[in-house]
Amino acid sequence: MKASSPTHVKASSLSSLDDQTPWMDKHPSALSMFEQITNASKGKQIVMFLDYDETLSPIVEDPDRAFMSDAVYNFVKLAELYYAGSHGMDIKGPSKGHRYNKYNKGSHAVLFQPTSEFLRMIDEVYEELIEKIKSIPGAKVENNKFCLSVHYRCVDEKKWSGLAEQVRSVLKAYPKLRLTQGRMVLEIRPTIKWDKGKALEFLLESLGFADCNDVLPVYIGDDRTDEDAFKVLRERGQGLGILVSKIPKETNASYSLQETSEVIVNKQRCSHDVN
Repeated sequence: MKASSPTHVKASSLSSLDDQTPWMDKHPSALSMFEQITNASKGKQIVMFLDYDETLSPIVEDPDRAFMSDAVYNFVKLAELYYAGSHGMDIKGPSKGHRYNKYNKGSHAVLFQPTSEFLRMIDEVYEELIEKIKSIPGAKVENNKFCLSVHYRCVDEKKWSGLAEQVRSVLKAYPKLRLTQGRMVLEIRPTIKWDKGKALEFLLESLGFADCNDVLPVYIGDDRTDEDAFKVLRERGQGLGILVSKIPKETNASYSLQETSEVIVNKQRCSHDVN
């Protein structure tokens, strides 16, 4: 499957009990294995990393309507969080709470934007894409500041290839940008070596947790872009990756959850256990 060629996966072909059983043996439910996870975290500080779409917020047809419920919003206490947008290319944090900041000395808040030099270029491509795909019903371009997302969830499947070709035609003039595919979305970002795995490592180091044996990082995500973070935790031998998915698929995560509601239950249990 080419990253720039949208494809459709039939969920029903992967969701039978026969397909799920061996996969669940390798990636058991984080809820059913909660006692084991709790035992592994005893005496350690849990540092939670959470994706947004399909993890804290259900997938919706209009990406602008991907909101947390009031219950989730209140539970995660947003003012205390570190935010890593655009696949970790726009990192900001609260003014207090981290031990040191190697990359932004003199400032109390983590602020790291490794692709700021691409801002003007990304804005240019955004305007070109808006004009280029306006004739394709349901297509939507989202400017995430440091990357662009072309959503085709509401596009007729027969028009997917044409949409991808339109996007590629725009990017021919921008060799410093690359095209990848997510869940019903084409993503355009700078060609630098930066992803959610790099962002995870940056945050662990910035928070002073990179080489701490008394810290347990937990990363929860649903998309292929989250695999970079799962891989980092697996290779470090530090922390747990939890994939949110209703269907079996290749993953570096150790555990799984079915949907957003299970993510909240899992986080509530973790918080209760810590307290």
